[in-house]
Amino acid sequence: MPDTAENRRFVQIADAIRETNPWTNNEWLCRPDVVAADKLLLVRANMDPGHCHPFHYHPHREEIIYVIYGRAEQWVGDGYRILSAGEMAHIPPGTIHATYNPHKEPLVFLAILSPAKLPDDLAKDPDPVDVSTQEPWASMRKGMVECVMLGTAPG
Repeated sequence: MPDTAENRRFVQIADAIRETNPWTNNEWLCRPDVVAADKLLLVRANMDPGHCHPFHYHPHREEIIYVIYGRAEQWVGDGYRILSAGEMAHIPPGTIHATYNPHKEPLVFLAILSPAKLPDDLAKDPDPVDVSTQEPWASMRKGMVECVMLGTAPG
């Protein structure tokens, strides 16, 4: 039987789908084009020092951010914690959140989102929705280490 997403039960690193977006270098380990998953998405995100995924939300998905390596300045709503390896944040659907790495070491975390597949009427909505230029989010980190995204230079 050929190894396809429909019958794959194990995902080895060679099977991961790699992508770079403005925030992280990603290794997708669970999504419908990797395994026959309709309820879970799993991505290992690699964030360089000084980089971030600024304030945003997922309208119809809940999320867990689980730190594997490094430290995350993790925001959920208007509160934040510094999360270290083995710690996590739960983000309910529609909740504004952000992940920053103001530290000198890389940050590696798992983002687990559910559901993987949305009904057609919900799948048409943008995801994620960036609110980082809107108040109060644009000023939330005033005085803290500035955020850099991949492909941009510090401002």
